[in-house]
Amino acid sequence: MGREDRSAMTTARCRPTWDLALDPLVSCKLCLGEYPVEQMTTIAQCQCIFCTLCLKQYVELLIKEGLETAISCPDAACPRQGHLQENEIECMVAAEIMQRYKKLQFEREVLLDPCRTWCPASTCQAVCQLQEMGLQTPQLVQCKACDTEFCSACKASWHPGQGCPETMPITFLPGETSSAFKLEEDDAPIKRCPKCKVYIERDEGCAQMMCKNCKHAFCWYCLESLDDDFLLIHYDKGPCRNKLGHSRASVIWHRTQVVGIFAGFGLLLLVASPFLLLATPFVLCCKCKCSKGDDDPLPT
Repeated sequence: MGREDRSAMTTARCRPTWDLALDPLVSCKLCLGEYPVEQMTTIAQCQCIFCTLCLKQYVELLIKEGLETAISCPDAACPRQGHLQENEIECMVAAEIMQRYKKLQFEREVLLDPCRTWCPASTCQAVCQLQEMGLQTPQLVQCKACDTEFCSACKASWHPGQGCPETMPITFLPGETSSAFKLEEDDAPIKRCPKCKVYIERDEGCAQMMCKNCKHAFCWYCLESLDDDFLLIHYDKGPCRNKLGHSRASVIWHRTQVVGIFAGFGLLLLVASPFLLLATPFVLCCKCKCSKGDDDPLPT
């Protein structure tokens, strides 16, 4: 063995242990676990890094729930407020989930485009083009797929020479033209959100609905707002009495929980208030002492 080989072996034996250590682990902000760089994914727009599994689950959840079309960085304190690009999403989700994401994107584009609107016929759901001239006034729209003629403003059947009704017929199925049908079809499987007019399908569950698009809570039968009705008093009287879809016992239990939460916060505040009042002078004294200590000149 030559002298050079012996020197190389000696250098390897004397090499510090920290040089032989593995690559450092990177912390994930979502699960707080530490993983090698190979198991991490960096968002191109903001350079925030997360473990690939957490980021994949986060993206899939948002797409399945239909909560967002522009998927933002999971870090709430992201300085750049980055978003995942379409090619990044496509690399980490299955083909059917990606197809749903593109569908949600298209629906959002149509919703925000003043020159396009959905056909009000629930069996059609085609996209209709509006005339760019006169977008501020109601105009006749004819669906090219099913030949339905409707008003661009209220989505009801075209009413030449008449103003749009104050309560727009947003719950109608194909063929309905008047709010008189609402009581007969109050349990229709497809209706539109009273606030953002997006179509919603109800296949099961209770009558308390929340629109995924605008987060508006409302009653499925009469479309009355339930945003401020935490105790669901709406289902104690009127035409929707006892139509919530839950047993009386479960409604009472829900109300007990809501009242208990508010009562718990009130009791906690009541119990803690004397201690807070007693601790206030001590806190102020400590702050005064600290400020005086900072003002004292350093000994020379």
